[in-house]
Amino acid sequence: MQKYFIAPEQFGEQHIQITGSDAHHIVNVMRAKPGATVIVSDGASREAKAMIERCENGAVEARIVELLAADREPAVLVSVAQSLPKGDKMELIIQKCTEIGAARFIPFVSERTIVQYDQKKEAKRLERWGKIAKEAAEQSHRNRVPAIDSTVSWKALTEHYSEYDLVLLCYEDEVGTLLRDVLEPFHKTFHSKAQQSQQEARILVIIGPEGGFSLREVEAAVEAGARCVSLGRRILRAETAGMAACTCIMYQFGELGGV
Repeated sequence: MQKYFIAPEQFGEQHIQITGSDAHHIVNVMRAKPGATVIVSDGASREAKAMIERCENGAVEARIVELLAADREPAVLVSVAQSLPKGDKMELIIQKCTEIGAARFIPFVSERTIVQYDQKKEAKRLERWGKIAKEAAEQSHRNRVPAIDSTVSWKALTEHYSEYDLVLLCYEDEVGTLLRDVLEPFHKTFHSKAQQSQQEARILVIIGPEGGFSLREVEAAVEAGARCVSLGRRILRAETAGMAACTCIMYQFGELGGV
């Protein structure tokens, strides 16, 4: 069943109003008729199965049939900080990491970022990325659409570290510490605390550009509180590393059949 995210004000007590591109998708792509059912979410706490009653004037009106439990979000909040990659790789990263369970994306520019960052294109880029995140969240039946921050500098990124319980810098030249070496004890420690506080673990995963991080950047990140980790003996592409790290974290926290 197709899922759609709508604005909270469109989510009434008994009826739901769907407009814009979502209404266009229902009418012209899905070719849904009155009587068809869809799943709708306000992206926060309300989710429901709704039956379409009318499709007119570019809007779809549906009646709430059943309220659903909004329980598909991971027990760990993972933010992916990604140095801007070439081409449309960021779109792939956002799409797949959203499906896996990432809660936030922070694009940044580092020393070896190949892409020439153009601030004039920022609004258009964020709009495109936001649409991809929304569609991926709908496809995977997430309860929330991940947040996507504006592009920041490497220095500005380090100022976000204090927002997290664990900051992981994925570094291809790290040989002593594997990701699991950090995740396993962190999960065990945080799990016991979370049972009392009911808080979700907040983890920031930092992924470098195609050329990797400079030693100066690694030292600055570690000094600011990041843990430098390896994703294994093989060198992963910039667009693969974030997906691999997110998958490992979700598995460790039991979101993909793990512990």
